[in-house]
Amino acid sequence: MTAVVDAPDPPGQPPRSSRPPLWRDVRVIRVVLQVAFAVAVVALISYLYSNLVNNLTDQGIRTDFGYLDRPAGFQILGSDFRAAQSVSDALLVGLSNTVSVAVIGIVLTMILGIIVGVASLSSNWLVRKAATVYVETLRNLPPLIVIVFMFTAVILRLPRIEAPAEWFDLAIWTNRTISIAAPSLDAGSGGFLLALVTALVLAAVVWIVRTRHNARTGQPHHRVALSGLAFLAVVVLAWSLTGRPLGIDRPEVVGRQLEGGWSMSANYAAVLFALVIYTASYIAEIVRGSIQAVHKGQTEASLALALSGFQRLRFVILPQAFRIAVPAIANQFLNLTKNSSLAIAVGFAELTQVTFIVIGNGNPAPQSILLLMFAYLFLSLVIALFTNIVNRRFQLVSR
Repeated sequence: MTAVVDAPDPPGQPPRSSRPPLWRDVRVIRVVLQVAFAVAVVALISYLYSNLVNNLTDQGIRTDFGYLDRPAGFQILGSDFRAAQSVSDALLVGLSNTVSVAVIGIVLTMILGIIVGVASLSSNWLVRKAATVYVETLRNLPPLIVIVFMFTAVILRLPRIEAPAEWFDLAIWTNRTISIAAPSLDAGSGGFLLALVTALVLAAVVWIVRTRHNARTGQPHHRVALSGLAFLAVVVLAWSLTGRPLGIDRPEVVGRQLEGGWSMSANYAAVLFALVIYTASYIAEIVRGSIQAVHKGQTEASLALALSGFQRLRFVILPQAFRIAVPAIANQFLNLTKNSSLAIAVGFAELTQVTFIVIGNGNPAPQSILLLMFAYLFLSLVIALFTNIVNRRFQLVSR
């Protein structure tokens, strides 16, 4: 093959440029295409926005967010919200209900999912099959069906308020309200709260010191026991010195309602329990798969060290399994939060239902739906932020 050699520049003339012309330059073409795409997106959004504004104007519908300051004109069951309060206050009540279902649901789902996931790998035939039946049943049902079933077939079948079911004066449940005992603080308990914060700080310091001691010497850290002991010691001492301001608020039946304790309405309980057992079936499968993804040599090594079954899970298997499971579990947290919008089927006043009521009272729908979308986007970003922090914490650090 004969090599092609460019002809030298003629003497006395400037050297020819080696760059291709602009219409053949890849870098120029890439920038032009990106600018054209951005202009097209902006033009499309501008067209849709102007079309929306023109249609709303033609129909006499306001295009601003001033309606948020108007009286809502409706009440929200299970809250102190009054009809004279503003629409924005109503949306905040709905948002707080959604956050309540999401936060408590995530904690309970995580606990139940881990238990069922570990149980699905049990050597006990009955436990393993029971976990498998639970997972295969729940995850093949639509979440809306689970919520409606929980509300109509479980919660509404609880005893009526005239004959409530009780458990050691610590919990009372009826088909209208479920109430459990909760800690209560007397008036003027500021000193005890300050001591409580001090106890938390002291427990954190003990945890850090014992962790560093373990890393430096290799000796057992016992950080859980020692931190808990330090916390309890400070709390008990402060409780005795400040006149015992911390007590237990027990629920009781007063007339036709429950008072005291921590209460939740029937529709809130149905949504919470349904989403917990539904989402836990997915997390259980993620935990099971992540445990099986851990190399079997890790189990063999822990057996060689004579670790018990709990110690193998606690110190060897689960820390490595969670490194695999965290991203997938984060997706389930997002699904649980978004599925809380299905609570509208049982009348629970979460954010979506409150938004629909606001629209039904003659307020503009586009702005209300836009706020609803931004609210769920904000919640999803917050959950993603925390799970990314946890995921980064579990990642291996190469040295």
